[in-house]
Amino acid sequence: MTSSSVSVYLGDEYLTQETKDLLSSLPSEKGWLVSKMYQYEGSWYTKGLIQGVLNCQRNFEAKDSDIILATTPKSGTTWLKALLFALIHRNKFLVSCKHPLLVGNPHSLVPYLEAAYRVSPDVSFSELPSPRLMQTHLTYHSLPVSIKSSSCKIVYCCRNPKDMFVSLWHFGRKLSPEETAEYPIEKVVEAFCEGKFVGGPFWDQVLEYWYESRKNPNKVLFVTYEDLKKQTEVEVKRIAEFIGCGFSADEEVSEIVKLCSFESLSKLEVNRQGKLPNGVESNSYFRKGEIGGWRDTLSEFLAEVIDRTTEEKFEGSGLKFSC
Repeated sequence: MTSSSVSVYLGDEYLTQETKDLLSSLPSEKGWLVSKMYQYEGSWYTKGLIQGVLNCQRNFEAKDSDIILATTPKSGTTWLKALLFALIHRNKFLVSCKHPLLVGNPHSLVPYLEAAYRVSPDVSFSELPSPRLMQTHLTYHSLPVSIKSSSCKIVYCCRNPKDMFVSLWHFGRKLSPEETAEYPIEKVVEAFCEGKFVGGPFWDQVLEYWYESRKNPNKVLFVTYEDLKKQTEVEVKRIAEFIGCGFSADEEVSEIVKLCSFESLSKLEVNRQGKLPNGVESNSYFRKGEIGGWRDTLSEFLAEVIDRTTEEKFEGSGLKFSC
């Protein structure tokens, strides 16, 4: 991909004067993949995403029936979008017929809030069927007030930080090989552990949703990528029950699991060819989808660096990751 593709993905060309003025007052750093990133409410964003966050916070009005998927970047977002879409609409779209997931990329079917709002504050989600399903990478404290104050449900999914990092590393290199070539992986791991990457800090976001899920389990469901991979049907049933569309005794969950599996989705033409509206090639969202795949990319030393950071950040929280 060329740097122009990165520009489309970041959406910097839509910046308003208000956003530019705010950016000038925010902490900033040169980042991996982006020439500059900015810290807003404790997290790091690109210019375009800052504007998207502002517009989203000010203008998004949640409905009590909404379902919000929240994730850290590269933590199973594509898979969860597919699963939630299939669960919510399973009585409308039969798996055996022409299901939307067979002809549409999950990212096209489930809008990403900050990205949708980066172009304009006047975004409408009126065309979405009820219950509306949307996705965000925002921390809990940065969510629009209406999401937190309404009765809408939040499904939060995170992933072992080593696998999440490696997925992000490969995604970034594919997105912009020229701009990332000057950054050795050691330097990027260091930045990651310091929380200085777009969407970071990883640990702060995870812990915030973790504690919120324990404080308000009817509002926030905490899911890990690893549990979802190891016991997919059990976790899918748990998610379905949480969002109000649980399975009856005689219903089969296996068809939805198969439809939304990495193996099935990655082979579809719509996910192998072409680009999404954000300028990213559709197949960039389907690499391996494995647990422990970090071993192919990280040295033992770099893996230990991430593990030590994780232990320090999660100490006393009761939260642990396998692998």
